[in-house]
Amino acid sequence: MATVDIGEEAFHLRVGYLKPETLEIARAELRETDELRAESLQKLRELIKATPELNYKDDDAFLLIFLRVCHFYPESALEKLKSIANFRKENKALVHGLQVKDVHERFIKGSVINVLKNCDHKGRRVLIVNCGKLWDPNLIPSDEMFRMLYVVHIAAQLEEETQVRGVVCIMDFDGLAMKQVKALSPSFSKRLLTFIQEAMPLRMKEVHIVKQPFIFNMVWTLFKPFIKEKLNKRMHFHGSDMKSLHKFLDPSVLPANYKGTQPAIDYGGIDWFPALEQQTDYVNTWSEMGPAKW
Repeated sequence: MATVDIGEEAFHLRVGYLKPETLEIARAELRETDELRAESLQKLRELIKATPELNYKDDDAFLLIFLRVCHFYPESALEKLKSIANFRKENKALVHGLQVKDVHERFIKGSVINVLKNCDHKGRRVLIVNCGKLWDPNLIPSDEMFRMLYVVHIAAQLEEETQVRGVVCIMDFDGLAMKQVKALSPSFSKRLLTFIQEAMPLRMKEVHIVKQPFIFNMVWTLFKPFIKEKLNKRMHFHGSDMKSLHKFLDPSVLPANYKGTQPAIDYGGIDWFPALEQQTDYVNTWSEMGPAKW
């Protein structure tokens, strides 16, 4: 059974450290060594300087986010930065100028976006996106849901443990009805999946679709054309079969909502928002980054 250190992980970001075992994962999976880190940082900094259409910070901590997700290949990290800049420019109405305060009201009132207060058995954050009955698109339109997700992903970048170990997403479609299906439009589906696959500098290790009713087939028809092979291999469909989910996520790290041994979820955005507010300066610096010209 996995050991769950909720005190360390609940409702605040793990900033400023890497566990020794996480350093080993970085070496084994990401090629990270002191020498390669220094070499790659210097090279990426030079590449960014030679790319005037980009506008990014260039301190070590910031550049490491992109080097880690690209396995310390500076050229790949530059391409990721370009993809993010292009995505931000194409979706500037949603992300240009986006700040923590802009998502405050919907974040604390809703349960659409949540994060398990403990990590999973592999030390990964588990994001929960409630796309069924807990989501009222009249109160939180799909564009606002995306903005909330976007702010969460920026804050998550600050966790070096997350940079290395990656993240897991549970998409919970319990109680999905036509009003949610209509809100998950083709344009929203394309934007969300383009973001996940091309413009998110985090390692998305697994996506679990749970409690989806038959009507979910309509959603999947919208999603499927935009899903590339790499993400497709990491998507798992469980329906109401939680034993199927447990093959990937140990029951000891899951709440009773998913037949786990942790207490049922009784927390949400209102509990997590202070952790976002603590990182306001970092999140807000992203509001202008990406393309040099909007």
